[in-house]
Amino acid sequence: MSSSIPKRAPNPLDRRRRRFVRYRADFRVTVNHLLGDHYQEVEGHCRDLSEAGIGILLATELEGGEVATLSMKFPGQEAAWEPRAVVRHRRGYQYGFEFLALNPEQREMLAKYLQVLEEVEGS
Repeated sequence: MSSSIPKRAPNPLDRRRRRFVRYRADFRVTVNHLLGDHYQEVEGHCRDLSEAGIGILLATELEGGEVATLSMKFPGQEAAWEPRAVVRHRRGYQYGFEFLALNPEQREMLAKYLQVLEEVEGS
């Protein structure tokens, strides 16, 4: 028997709310991904960044769910890092990648860099 109490429809804004705040960022990123039987390196540009992922402007075709290695160096930091990430979203040439299994050193480097960035409005 079904309940006679109607359920509230989800608010469209609730579905778009992100789990992590996004920050404006501006630096180069190299994306290394498998293309057929070899790896391809493509230069991209970071547009935004969060604790969980990165938005990259990238002139190539990647599929949702594709895993890549990202190579980047934050402005003002000497150490480069190469996290693995999966494509979660695409709009044109704007890709949203989710970081996979960051180690403690990478998390610390990311958190330190996020402290100096400006929040993206509406994130």
